[in-house]
Amino acid sequence: MPLVGQLVATDDPWEPYQLLDADGVLVDAVAAFLRDLQASGRPGATARSYGMDLLRWFRFLWAIGVAWDRTTRIEARDFCRWLQIAGQPSRPHWRHRETQTGRWTPGGKPYAPTVRAHSETVLRCFYDFHRDVGSGPILNPFPLDRSRRRRRAHAHRNPMDPPRNERSGLYRPTVPKRIPRSVPDEEFNEIFARLPSHRDRALVAFYISTGARASELLSATQGGADPGRQLISVVRKGTGEIQELPASTDAFVWLRLYQLELEEEIPRGRRLPLWWTLRSPSRPLTYHAVHRMFERANAKAGTSATLHALRHTAAYRMVEDPKLPLTDVQFVLGHAQLTTTQIYLTPRKEEVIRRLLAHHAEQTRQAAARVATPPAAGYRPESLDVLFGTDAR
Repeated sequence: MPLVGQLVATDDPWEPYQLLDADGVLVDAVAAFLRDLQASGRPGATARSYGMDLLRWFRFLWAIGVAWDRTTRIEARDFCRWLQIAGQPSRPHWRHRETQTGRWTPGGKPYAPTVRAHSETVLRCFYDFHRDVGSGPILNPFPLDRSRRRRRAHAHRNPMDPPRNERSGLYRPTVPKRIPRSVPDEEFNEIFARLPSHRDRALVAFYISTGARASELLSATQGGADPGRQLISVVRKGTGEIQELPASTDAFVWLRLYQLELEEEIPRGRRLPLWWTLRSPSRPLTYHAVHRMFERANAKAGTSATLHALRHTAAYRMVEDPKLPLTDVQFVLGHAQLTTTQIYLTPRKEEVIRRLLAHHAEQTRQAAARVATPPAAGYRPESLDVLFGTDAR
């Protein structure tokens, strides 16, 4: 299946993202849905995420020759099966995009259950929107589960308990619960030693001490860093609000070294970005540049940690401190629900393995040190063996 069409970012605040077909024509159905999404207060990142799922769906429809408003449950079923079997596409290199056309090839890396679940939810919302406004099919090709449609919502629920999350679709896959991956201390020290510049060390030090998301830390301005109070102001991903986060002393030391190193090259201003590229001309640092920087450090250290794993590591370190309440960790991480922060109460895999290996070693040591009690005086060991059926010696 050819990779036709694209989702493009625009400079228009009214339509930050547009879905174009193979001829470069705007897909009006998607544009109307994204406008409604923007009106409901969703940020631009959500529009991009929804747009990528819709692009994948429209490529499937263009390949089989079915209009989006003529789809049935059969096409929706085959699309969900195709996501499970076909896997991710092989995209052309960015230097040869004009001469190469990417196509889906069998045997690619399979889509994660979270990606397929998100895609099913987006497409169900897309058809719900067009059904309500009268521009789409009457029946949603991505319906809810049959078992849910036969009973009243929240039936037999204790009113003292919070409502259950009943959003399961008919073709929604089961998403396994994963333990957040953290970076062991030895592995983190190895990665940190491979960082080539003061800027990279400052970034990683702030990530590991504040627990901020990658995009949130890049939103910091020069006036938002307050070394005197050890606070740095970031823009939260979900709410868009400015929040001060405490950081370690080492992070501000590396920040100052980075500022002194590029003092003549970085533009000055309280409202200007805090993080800039090292190469001239200086440009504000982007997420993809930071992600690539961390990948290079991983390759040098021979590790496989991710940039987002630093946030998990910071959360685990905070939770493991008995003097730090869980509500404080929730505030620093920016979680809307305390239950989201509670996932970090699960012990880390490395700690579980370490404790179990220590347990087995202790069992072996005790077994080796165990000495059989000698029989009392006047009893023959051979007679005790016959009596108890064991070796009493």
